[in-house]
Amino acid sequence: MTAVQLRRVDPARNMARFYILAVQQDLFGGWWLVREHGRIGSPGRVMQTPFPTLDAAASALTKLWQAKVRKGYSGA
Repeated sequence: MTAVQLRRVDPARNMARFYILAVQQDLFGGWWLVREHGRIGSPGRVMQTPFPTLDAAASALTKLWQAKVRKGYSGA
């Protein structure tokens, strides 16, 4: 798995958020964990974190995914 889309919607709190996690390879053989998050309907913010191997990037993706699920996000 190299990409995950999550949403958290709570009308009572006027909350409509998204979180996208993806692992991408660069041209030099390195790997990046790319995170985009923000309010649904807006472009959101993008953050990138480099990793030396695919396994390290995938592990970081899994940890972030689990943390977001604990906070109330669910699959889109």
